[in-house]
Amino acid sequence: MLPTLPSFGKLPTPPGFAQLQRLSNQLQHNPLAGQTLAVIREYAPSPVPLLNGIDQRIPLHLKQLAAEAPLNRLFSDAIAEGEFDDFEGRRIRLEINGGQPGITLGYWAGRLRVLNGPGEATIRGSVGAFRTLAERKQDPDQLFFQRRLVIEGDTELGLALKNLLDSLDWHPRLRDFLKPW
Repeated sequence: MLPTLPSFGKLPTPPGFAQLQRLSNQLQHNPLAGQTLAVIREYAPSPVPLLNGIDQRIPLHLKQLAAEAPLNRLFSDAIAEGEFDDFEGRRIRLEINGGQPGITLGYWAGRLRVLNGPGEATIRGSVGAFRTLAERKQDPDQLFFQRRLVIEGDTELGLALKNLLDSLDWHPRLRDFLKPW
């Protein structure tokens, strides 16, 4: 039996969060700003080495604390309806190109879990490809056919997860991940 997580009550809004949201809205409606951001995205160095350094220093239990509750909240309806039951005891790894950083997810006892180690299937791609997938800006099949996302290992398991995520009505928002446990 897994221990329950402590309740922290309502977490405060990070300082400057409202200003960041206003700035983001302004940038989305300004064509010059959009073009500038596109150039920065194209020529800025990859954040992967920085993310890898951070990822290696974070203990597993902190990753679990940060990721499990929001993921289970995001997919709570699908979990309750038994949509994830076929994944019971299975492990899938999501990786940024180059192998790190990455996260291995499993499904046990009706909950998504963050695990150490490799997965039976690995879905690998760029940060942009995963963001496009999460924001549902492009059909997942196109991302795989364009080789922006790649499945390795147990491809049947990887495709089953891709098909499940594609069939669900889910819309990840930052505020869902900032809610208290």
